[in-house]
Amino acid sequence: MSEQVVRIVLVVFAVGVLVGSVPVVAAQSETGVGGGIVVSEGETVTSLEGVAGSVLVEDGATVTGDVSAVSGDVRIEGTVEGDVSGAAGSVQITGDVGGDVSGGAGTVIIAEGATVGGSLSAGAGTVGIDGTVEADVTAGAETITLGEAATVGGDLRYGGTLEGNTDAVAGEITHDPAIGPSTLETIQPFTEWVFALYALLLNLLLGAALLVFFPRFSNGVATRVADDPVRTGLVGVAVVVGMPLLLVVFAITVIGIPVTIAGAFLFALLAWIGLVYGRFAVAAWVLSLIRVDNRWLALIAGMVGGALFVQVPYLGSLGNLLIWLLGLGALAVGLYRRRWQSGTGPRREHPTE
Repeated sequence: MSEQVVRIVLVVFAVGVLVGSVPVVAAQSETGVGGGIVVSEGETVTSLEGVAGSVLVEDGATVTGDVSAVSGDVRIEGTVEGDVSGAAGSVQITGDVGGDVSGGAGTVIIAEGATVGGSLSAGAGTVGIDGTVEADVTAGAETITLGEAATVGGDLRYGGTLEGNTDAVAGEITHDPAIGPSTLETIQPFTEWVFALYALLLNLLLGAALLVFFPRFSNGVATRVADDPVRTGLVGVAVVVGMPLLLVVFAITVIGIPVTIAGAFLFALLAWIGLVYGRFAVAAWVLSLIRVDNRWLALIAGMVGGALFVQVPYLGSLGNLLIWLLGLGALAVGLYRRRWQSGTGPRREHPTE
């Protein structure tokens, strides 16, 4: 592996560590944006608000106020004395919540042994209740399941299909199609845009790191995309096809399995860098058409423009794929030339590198 590859990987790793470390500090100050927000066992915070890949209140941890999260996964294993509200892929309560629980998610679970002191309002693909909800339940889902250990102290209003232990409901059970799974559909676009914004911030951070630590190399990537996009894109296709095949060959032998794992990790990092470089390079080329030469403006325009363009149905996905192949191809060519310049092959001069 060339020195340039090692340096780029270290920069990406540092960006990941920086992003991943934000939530740990943020949990102490009660807000967070990052890969994962954790309130650890024995820790107490006054409230928790976060946008993250996951939000976890561990068993033995306490939140004396409310928990509000937009996340891939919200899990409450400890104690939340206030309310819990989450727009997430899944919301799972296995501990105790003193107030209300409201969730827009793919799955909402109140597990056996869990207690919700207030009401439960859920719009989800699946809602499962096997614990205690002391007040009313309002659930719109494809399937609502009441487990044998479930207890609902108030009324149950639902839209969708109700299954399981209906004797668990102390009050009235009412079917209301108006609160069906469409509740989830109104929340999903919001969560998608939040995660799109999070991805944009990560891409901007990585792009800025690449421009700061590898300015000439980054300029060379942009130049290659502008000067020879067809050949650069074909190199990107070759990398996408060839790298996985090479990893499969290594995986066939037992001794090659560690190499395969490391190679897959490296390929994932290079794929991310390729996307960032591709958007940066295309934006730099577009700006050059109007005689604007500013790499930082190109970075911002590329990341923002790419994030917006990918939202366009069909065309956005195809365009994003082509941009990624251009960036990945330019990155691969640049690293190959760096390897030759480092002394492992005939030395060549490339002024843009």
